[in-house]
Amino acid sequence: MSAYYGGIEAGGTKFVCAVCSGPDEWIAKTQFPTTTPDETFGRVIAFFQEQAQKVRIESIGIGGFGPLDLNPASPTFGYITSTPKPGWSNTDFIGAIRRGLRIPVLIDTDVNAAALGEHRWGAAQDTRSFIYLTIGTGIGGGALVDGRLVHGLIHPEMGHMFIPHDRNIDPFDGSCPFHGDCFEGLASGPAIRKRMGMPAETLPANDPVWALVAGYLAYALSNLICILSPQRIVLGGGVMQQAQLFPMTRQRVVEILNSYVSSPAITQEIDAFIVPPALGSRAGVLGAIALAMSG
Repeated sequence: MSAYYGGIEAGGTKFVCAVCSGPDEWIAKTQFPTTTPDETFGRVIAFFQEQAQKVRIESIGIGGFGPLDLNPASPTFGYITSTPKPGWSNTDFIGAIRRGLRIPVLIDTDVNAAALGEHRWGAAQDTRSFIYLTIGTGIGGGALVDGRLVHGLIHPEMGHMFIPHDRNIDPFDGSCPFHGDCFEGLASGPAIRKRMGMPAETLPANDPVWALVAGYLAYALSNLICILSPQRIVLGGGVMQQAQLFPMTRQRVVEILNSYVSSPAITQEIDAFIVPPALGSRAGVLGAIALAMSG
């Protein structure tokens, strides 16, 4: 008999909730816009209460936007902290779900959860160390090193690294409310929209902005390759739906590293080293399911 788990992919734009036993056996799935905490949590709780009438839900995993307090000893463990998402700063995420459902709840960043999902069922099953990055409404990264998710002072904030920004080529000041022209401020969906005056998904594939974005991606990936030495990098998120970004980014990574990292994975097999999620749009919610299972 299958055991069933709940997953919450909590994004700044939408929440996706599901109950399943893995990628091939789904009980239910729903999504709705991220509005206020009270309204959004109310819809989450109502969904899982309804599904609990059908099957026993062992535990729930939350892959949440952040920053998050993931220190179990902290009085604000499971809170969303200094987020730019209006109305969500200092929100007790895990507490609200635990109080509403009275079952075990685990929480991690949305990208760490998605990394777990890709490691268990997707594009990183054959690795022990890899990076998952989402390039979308924001930019975030999760890292698995020797089979374990990376945590520390807080959690990795790969989207807020600083990368070369030539203002003669790109005079855009950046869109990050905290750092201006950090990685997220230059290459996220909102950054592209603000720079170009239109949504990224409406731009043609041959627009020069994509070469610019690929360059920023490549600098960020090159930094991460040198720091964490991953066996694979998985790139998800709405911006990466622009398929032309993959070959452009791979080529720039090879150029930037300039044969310094001499692994064949980069020098000969870059197409299999920088890849899209095998789980596609399900990576986030299945990652939350994998997190629930890990408890």
